[in-house]
Amino acid sequence: MFGRLRAWTRRHSKLVDALTVSPLALLSLITVEAFSRAGSLGARQAGVPGLLLLSAALIVPLTWRRDHPREVFAVVAAVSFVQWLLDIVVLPANIAVLVALYGVASRCTLRWALAAGAVAEFGLLLAILRESPDTGGRAWLSSSAFIVAVWIAGIYANTRRRYVEGLVERAERAEWERDQQARIAAAAERARIARELHDVVAHNVSVMVVQADGAGYALDGDPEQARRALQAISATGRQALAEMRRLVGVLRQDAGSPAEEYAPQPGVAQLGDLIRQVRDSGLPTEFTVSGTAQTLPEGEQLAVYRIVQEALTNTLKHGGPGTRAWVEMTYGRGEIELRISDDGRGASAPRMVGGHGLIGMRERAAMYGGSVEAAPRAGGGFRVVVRIPVGVAA
Repeated sequence: MFGRLRAWTRRHSKLVDALTVSPLALLSLITVEAFSRAGSLGARQAGVPGLLLLSAALIVPLTWRRDHPREVFAVVAAVSFVQWLLDIVVLPANIAVLVALYGVASRCTLRWALAAGAVAEFGLLLAILRESPDTGGRAWLSSSAFIVAVWIAGIYANTRRRYVEGLVERAERAEWERDQQARIAAAAERARIARELHDVVAHNVSVMVVQADGAGYALDGDPEQARRALQAISATGRQALAEMRRLVGVLRQDAGSPAEEYAPQPGVAQLGDLIRQVRDSGLPTEFTVSGTAQTLPEGEQLAVYRIVQEALTNTLKHGGPGTRAWVEMTYGRGEIELRISDDGRGASAPRMVGGHGLIGMRERAAMYGGSVEAAPRAGGGFRVVVRIPVGVAA
């Protein structure tokens, strides 16, 4: 309820400001009426219309004190000064000076607040010196307490409002940064899953296509070879399903259900199995390791495995019949170097430079500060050279 009330007051600020000064306007009307009936000095000086006009000139500008506090205070102070020059009696409407002073202190800088307070004190001094010149000093000191109290209240309201605005701004900025971080994390996770799925699907499907073509050719002439090819297709398909399940299965877990056990991500130790799978698919591949073996982080091992997998997948797809491949892994000082080369016709295939495979390899290497060079070999074929620093965090 209070929240709706505050929202309504913000939408109708002018109406609220007019309602807050309406008691002062009513008090001024009653006072002017009393002056008129009693025939007092004020009524004789300016007449009832003059007193009503003076009261209106002091009260009406207060409606705009929220949006234009300095201008409203200047108008009210000027009208009060004219009233003093014309020697018109003090009216209840002169309280508008204090209201306008509060508006300046609560919404302007300290410099303007000090200036408005000095003007209000000077006006009070002029009025007291005219009314009671003998005791003007003591009366001015006692009456200044009201002006100082209003001024301090305005300064406190200003400080409080700025503090709340600062809190709201920091909360909004923190919420915006949180949303940005969430979007960045989601985009990075989508990219990672897409990269993993591409590597898994492209490699395994390429092996299955090669085996299926071989089984088709050998079906009539060599049924045993065709049977072995079909068995390789079945094993490769199961492996692909298992890897895809490992990647996206966690996203489908029911809330509160125990997490399913998944196999660890492949690494350097599984490169031998990968090479054997490629050989079984019909691509003769030599795998050599040189240098002193080093322990690599799991993420870096996965990057090495996927890069080798993607490079051999490209050879399977684009190398052509009779292609041979070589995989060389060298442990150096502070880095690991991979050389995946073949003697096929993949260098002339236009898709080699336009697909997502090379992009994925470069992204994986770049995550660990590495680089990828992919280019045709001088004697034919294609070569991919990868250098990754050892032990660099992603």
